[in-house]
Amino acid sequence: MKRNFKTIGLLFFGIMTMTSCSTDSIVEEITNYAPSASEWNDVREAALENQTQTFTATAGTGMINLTSSHGVQISLNGNDLTKNGNPVTGSIDIKFIELFDKGTMLVTNKPTMGVMPDGNKSILISGGEFYINATQGGVQLAITSNIQLDVPNNLTTPLIDTGMTFWAGNVADEDNLAWEKPAAAPVDHGGAVGFTQSSYNVSFGNFGWTNIDRFYSDPRPKTQILATVPFGYNNTNSAVYLSVDGEGQNQLAKFDTYNATTQQFSEHYGQIPIGLQCHLIFATEDNGQWRYAIKSVTTTANAVYAFTLSETVVGSEAQMIAAINAIQ
Repeated sequence: MKRNFKTIGLLFFGIMTMTSCSTDSIVEEITNYAPSASEWNDVREAALENQTQTFTATAGTGMINLTSSHGVQISLNGNDLTKNGNPVTGSIDIKFIELFDKGTMLVTNKPTMGVMPDGNKSILISGGEFYINATQGGVQLAITSNIQLDVPNNLTTPLIDTGMTFWAGNVADEDNLAWEKPAAAPVDHGGAVGFTQSSYNVSFGNFGWTNIDRFYSDPRPKTQILATVPFGYNNTNSAVYLSVDGEGQNQLAKFDTYNATTQQFSEHYGQIPIGLQCHLIFATEDNGQWRYAIKSVTTTANAVYAFTLSETVVGSEAQMIAAINAIQ
């Protein structure tokens, strides 16, 4: 059940009526209904479920070839599937998720943040984020050969970007998916990206999250920027994201740390270019819907950007995705 701050608002109503013109904003904050952590998690889980495609296939009879709703060709050898170390035969279930735009990346909380060699994170430009998994009777399967994806490049870029490479998703921190360069061997989720005139050919050796990416490149000096959000919101029930202007739909950074003392979100690696034209996005849940605000900024050194409740709107998942994808 939502927290109800109206009682507090009534207790202080007499005091507030005697205060300055800031009373309205104070009332706005105190009477706010902030979601619980579970409600915030539920709306993102529902968004992920809405992006999940399911297939039924047969193991033990050779190659399994599937086509996703966006036209990605999926291939894996059904003879190389194992369950608890033993070969698998018969009917299996395959789940597949594909994310190509920042709207769906945001509602599913799958931003494009790549781990650099020094361990810090920076913005990635994606050729597509993918999740694939196989089970039989609810039991996890493994595979001893490579999975292949043939991904049309026009889902993300007009032309093939030969700077794209393979990345694996690290979900150790469930709230902050990080993309990592894997080891070369397929057993370590190693993978590769090849190119045709119209598609990326992706090959990898484990089930889970994978991504076609390159780092966003900007030579300007970098800085750390901070964001504050409305009263009652923090990293347990909301998030702040960043979209770079002019870089298309296939990128989304996240402010992945929160300082409870200062009540600020931050991109704490200091990798945001000074002078970057971008949009900051505050997102949270509201009675099963999305509450969000979008702020256009040009970054300055060590800037702090504030979101207020009056800037937010409430909409459906589809409306939220459309609003984010409308950012140019």
